Amino acid sequence: MAESEKTPKTPAKKAPASKAASQTTPAAAAPAPAVAAVPQTNVLAIVSLVAGVAGLTVLPFLGSIVAVVTGHIGRKELRAKGPSGDGLAIAGLITGYIGIGLGLLVAIILFIFFGALVAAGGYYGYK
Repeated sequence: MAESEKTPKTPAKKAPASKAASQTTPAAAAPAPAVAAVPQTNVLAIVSLVAGVAGLTVLPFLGSIVAVVTGHIGRKELRAKGPSGDGLAIAGLITGYIGIGLGLLVAIILFIFFGALVAAGGYYGYK
């Protein structure tokens, strides 16, 4: 007898039907933690506040006018859409109106001062 006849035959192993069925799937990753949505602040409200502060310090009259205009537009957008920033817009309006008021007050005082100076004769020469 041949040696191949003496060894018992083992059944042939079947190839897996598909690779996906034979592979194990890795465990699913943990879900990312939920982040609370922060409402976006209105850009015009921020511009109004910055321009209002600039109107009181660096750009006396121009910054105040920009603060009032952007503050009113920003509040109109806030009523329509609803993002946060109403307090910033109100603060910009207040600083803008204060800056305009102070600018007008200084202009009136200067007008009166120079008007009185001209009315007094304006000539202060040596005799």
